[in-house]
Amino acid sequence: MEEESYKKSEGCTIKECQDMIQRSLRTPMVKFLMEHMEKTGCKIVVCSDQVKIQDDVNQVVIHELIHAYDECRASNLDWTNCAHHACSEIRAGHLSGDCHYKREFLRGFMKIRGHEQDCVRRRVMKSLIANPF
Repeated sequence: MEEESYKKSEGCTIKECQDMIQRSLRTPMVKFLMEHMEKTGCKIVVCSDQVKIQDDVNQVVIHELIHAYDECRASNLDWTNCAHHACSEIRAGHLSGDCHYKREFLRGFMKIRGHEQDCVRRRVMKSLIANPF
């Protein structure tokens, strides 16, 4: 089980989350993803009880926008297919910053070399196990 003690807070209020999402929309990566998503009509959801700080919101928004982009652009994406799900998680893990060294350190994983590959693999497996399909 991953040690995420830095995230074990109650989260933030809905208003605080909305404000952080608005700030997140000004970051370069989110702007880029939003420009490509506006035409598709796809949406993402950020749960305010799961985030506490702006950096978490930025990472979650980017991660979920990558999934939304995959969903909207790949006509044959099937979330019940483990290979499809894993591929989208790998992309989101690498591109969102979820496996940045700082995040890994805060989770209690302090590997110097190869931390990103290990993190992505671990996060993909966690997501696949949680998939209700």
